[in-house]
Amino acid sequence: MIFKRQINLLFLLILISTFSYGQTYNGKQKEIDKILENVEAFSEFYMNGDMEGLVNCYTEDGVIFPNNLDILKGEEALNSYWKVPEGVKIMHHKITPEEITIKGKTAYDYGYYEGETQLEDGKTVKWKGKYVVVWKKVGKEWKIYLDIWNQIKED
Repeated sequence: MIFKRQINLLFLLILISTFSYGQTYNGKQKEIDKILENVEAFSEFYMNGDMEGLVNCYTEDGVIFPNNLDILKGEEALNSYWKVPEGVKIMHHKITPEEITIKGKTAYDYGYYEGETQLEDGKTVKWKGKYVVVWKKVGKEWKIYLDIWNQIKED
């Protein structure tokens, strides 16, 4: 009898944790999938140092709101911001959306990001944070229009 209660309790805890960490997607699955593909491509471009590909993830009038900096707009500013310094490598970059909601030709998503950078001296630094992105549909493509994030301090 006690064993059965423990199993039921374990099942309940697993069920609760699954729901509390679930993702919410609102919109046509085909469009959600396109945004998710773009999220993954962004990370790949960043890790591979492909600034052209990364900047192309944004609309022509794309805007970023980096930590502790002014608002940056346009291709030149985005290229300058995202360019990885010589001798530095982005080893890992992952974006995990918590919610994606599509409303017509506009969408938003928010969630968490994480990464690891190898510095020029070989030392690695891990980082993580939270973000909000506003997407615009340009033709048949979803592109980032507004991109804001801030880091979460590691303990």
